[in-house]
Amino acid sequence: MAFHTYILRCSDGHYYVGHTDNLERRIAQHQAGEIPGYTQTRLPVAFLWSADFPSRAEALQVELQLKGWGRPKKEALIRGDWQAVQALARKSFDTGLRQAQPLLRTNGEEEAREAEPAPAPAPAPPPVLVLVRPQLGENIGKAARAMLNFGLTELRLVAPRDGWPNPSAGPAASGADRVLADATVYNSVADAVADCAHVFATTVRRRGVVKPVMSPEQAAVAIHGDSSRAAILFGPERSGLDSDDVAIARTIITVPINPEFASLNLAQAVMVVAYEWSKHVALAQPSRVEPDPPALQADLDGMIGQWDTMLEEAGYFFPPDRTPVTKRMMRTLLTKPNWSAQEVRTVRGMLTALAKPQKR
Repeated sequence: MAFHTYILRCSDGHYYVGHTDNLERRIAQHQAGEIPGYTQTRLPVAFLWSADFPSRAEALQVELQLKGWGRPKKEALIRGDWQAVQALARKSFDTGLRQAQPLLRTNGEEEAREAEPAPAPAPAPPPVLVLVRPQLGENIGKAARAMLNFGLTELRLVAPRDGWPNPSAGPAASGADRVLADATVYNSVADAVADCAHVFATTVRRRGVVKPVMSPEQAAVAIHGDSSRAAILFGPERSGLDSDDVAIARTIITVPINPEFASLNLAQAVMVVAYEWSKHVALAQPSRVEPDPPALQADLDGMIGQWDTMLEEAGYFFPPDRTPVTKRMMRTLLTKPNWSAQEVRTVRGMLTALAKPQKR
């Protein structure tokens, strides 16, 4: 089975990056406006580029990489201009994209490329998240939202109480529609994790089962350190996983929590686990805004001099023999952070003097 990473151009000129296991169907859904979210409000969309991969993990890894690229770099990739891609990169483009497919498609046409160096070891695949007998569609949607925020997309449902699909899930997902669209349903936990080599069960109770217990952080390290697929089980909202569910798992994940109020809901538990996993992958970070440069000393002295003049005219400096000390304190507080209570009172006194000048 092949998985595909693809790029679309929306009507507003922005690029959309996604991945799927059925490229023709997914592109048709985008073009028909059947996928709620970003592309649905920017029709028409045009298919520009895609690449095929042997696993969903590799396709997702490339999707996340491309989402972090700027517009010129995406356009160089769409053109098949690898020299421009390398020139625009801060480091060489080595996500497995070049090695995974000898031919790249651009606008549906295939272009031969030169052989590339051997790839680095493939990253561990993202874990599968399995919701066992979830009760409310809203909670499934919120869990999907938490997953996609941290780069996880494969959701499996075991015997959801109200069936699937559930119309209440979509609004609660707040745009994580593709996680819901690709969710698969199973009759049993055993069926849902049959293709996984490592199964983790999230629970706050040991239930008499002797198994290794990890924190979410420790489990994330273990998942990233193994190239086999892992599954993480989450129980029903009301009762959590039962003993038979936990027995299937090989390791228990327990979130350190206040023993006097151990009350994480389903989406919160998913978010904690997904966040710990995401700390080991290159998700996009908010752009860092450089602070303004510090003022020149001459400018700072000018401001303090202006304060002196205005406060003199307002009759603030009294009695006269305290004037040097007061001015020194004023300069100190205007040139350092973390004001003391006395310094705050001093500034408030200055402002009061300027508001109500007194003749001395």
